[in-house]
Amino acid sequence: MHKKILGAVLLTSFFIFILIFHLRISTLYACAFDPLRPNTYEADSLRQRYMHALDAAAENQLFPGDFYFGLPKIEIGGRHNRVSGERSIPVELLRAIGWVESSLTMASRSTKFESVGTGLVSFDCGHGIMQVTSGMTVPIGLDGTPNDKQVAVATSYPHNIARGAAVLAAKWNNAPQSRPIVGTDTDSDPKIIENWYYAVWAYNGFTGPASSKSNHPLDPTFQWPRSQYQCDGTQSRSRFPYQELVWGCMSNPAYRYGERLWEPVLVTSPNFNDPIFFNALSISNFRFPYNNMDIPTPKPSHQTVKTNISSSIGSQIIGTPMLQVSQQMVTLRINGSPDQAKATIYISNQGSGLMPWSAKSSDSFLIITPPAGIAVGSNIPCRSGDCSRVPIELTINPSLLPASSASATVTISSPEIALSEKIQVRVYADFEVASPGTSRASN
Repeated sequence: MHKKILGAVLLTSFFIFILIFHLRISTLYACAFDPLRPNTYEADSLRQRYMHALDAAAENQLFPGDFYFGLPKIEIGGRHNRVSGERSIPVELLRAIGWVESSLTMASRSTKFESVGTGLVSFDCGHGIMQVTSGMTVPIGLDGTPNDKQVAVATSYPHNIARGAAVLAAKWNNAPQSRPIVGTDTDSDPKIIENWYYAVWAYNGFTGPASSKSNHPLDPTFQWPRSQYQCDGTQSRSRFPYQELVWGCMSNPAYRYGERLWEPVLVTSPNFNDPIFFNALSISNFRFPYNNMDIPTPKPSHQTVKTNISSSIGSQIIGTPMLQVSQQMVTLRINGSPDQAKATIYISNQGSGLMPWSAKSSDSFLIITPPAGIAVGSNIPCRSGDCSRVPIELTINPSLLPASSASATVTISSPEIALSEKIQVRVYADFEVASPGTSRASN
């Protein structure tokens, strides 16, 4: 009997352990806004607004001086003479990466162009156009809520593009400490697009054989020899390492309504029929810190072509947003009519440009849907409704109410505006409570 009891206890303990482990893993891999999704603005179908933002981000014109969204100085030089250079990266790379990551879209497929809808979030917490994953896997703000940087990345396409550019720049600057160098014969000049081969590889994960998704070009899981990726939807992406997807899209830009989104750049990949490249990228050399993988610039090489942009393009894209909410007081009644159990608040951008916002409650019993979003100024086209005045819905989780009447505060804030707005919420829940020791069945 004791053995049976002990066995049952051990079995129960095992299942409890598995449950706790599962919950911890689920929490660990939860995205910043789980289980809800933020809203965002999807721009025009020709991606002109996104293209302007990509041009600006490549020249650090969106958020200059910002540690998180601005570009760092791009290092230049070989393994032993690395120095800081300009805050500039090839825009050709940003365009192709944006297309490979999301087809240059900020929102989910259900969102119409020039409209506000649910933001694009991948299974691994990649957000928006540049599918930014770093810093977006768990909420890192106060009280386990998303912080301003996460809100901006998930809802605002200029912030998303700028952060993607900053991540790519950081991947470049990881050489030579933890990444190899391309351009041993060209002083690893960052103006040469081919020299970004390893940085682009690292943008999707500097991975190799035995990884869940290898990007090593000589991984035996990839067929060799193989044709160039055409970026037209006719080839399986899984047959190519990530950097070859980007190289293919630079050479073969996407078309929309008969127009190319950018001018093709016939960038050159490492020639693995040449022992110089084949030996350097051999699987045996794929070991940290990868110092045996340095290679010369593949020829013919191509210099990035800077776009002619105004120094004020950043402020033109961001605009001057102004926050306003439709009301400051709300009353909810759980036992009233369905309309009394919820409330809709409208968040407005009374200014221009883009206003990312977040809505946070002081108490967990108040549910806010969506938790974050974007409100655009009247100067930005909107084809469905009023994109400058967006709704959020307030509802209650009765099981978390501390008493039959309670109050909470909703704070509406924007990373782009110093001032926030507060909404006072009063909740009434007159629950029927039976007398102690009785039940309905006994009556």
